[in-house]
Amino acid sequence: MSTPHPYPAVPAPRFHVPSRQAVERARAFADTMALRRTVRDFARTPVPPEVVEEAIRAAATAPSGANLQPWRFVVITDPERKRRLREAAEAEEREFYERRASAEWLEALAPLGTDWRKPFLEDAPAVIVVFEVHKGPHTPRPYYVKESVGIAVGFLLAALHQAGLATLTHTPSPMRFLNEVCDRPQEERAYVVIPVGHPAEDATVPDITRKSIEEVVVHL
Repeated sequence: MSTPHPYPAVPAPRFHVPSRQAVERARAFADTMALRRTVRDFARTPVPPEVVEEAIRAAATAPSGANLQPWRFVVITDPERKRRLREAAEAEEREFYERRASAEWLEALAPLGTDWRKPFLEDAPAVIVVFEVHKGPHTPRPYYVKESVGIAVGFLLAALHQAGLATLTHTPSPMRFLNEVCDRPQEERAYVVIPVGHPAEDATVPDITRKSIEEVVVHL
């Protein structure tokens, strides 16, 4: 006997795209996403809040374990709050680069030219801090939290890029300070910090290449 479904049943959505058009759409999307690069130098040009809201709306359509949607998106635009965020993040990053990181890890980072300084946390007009939502006084126990939030973040990055905005994924470790900076309860755990905006006029990115499709796909 099947278990009764707790949600009312509705017809599955039909989003039919002819084969040729499907290939064209997939190729166009891949070509656009291939232009996405991590940017560390942002212009201070404001970003319309509606763009960020719509990108988050897209992110919130991601699949999640038991449909519990265990994510929270905190959008920071207040300069004083961004200053506090930068100061706290740089304190953790200085510890990382000077004491915590292994020589192998630092060697892998060296070609990118990164260090503990994180001016983009203040320069970017908006910073989105994504939190995992765990069991708490008013939240149920979630399942597959990291997988669910990771997919949502992928949707978010793609949506922001499609809107012509640059992003960066910043993961200071540890990240508990973000609860205080963002006024979030303990059952929420920071997952990633995403500065959002337009590249500065003089912004540059490392000249890197991505693996070929043959290197990342296995057909069985």
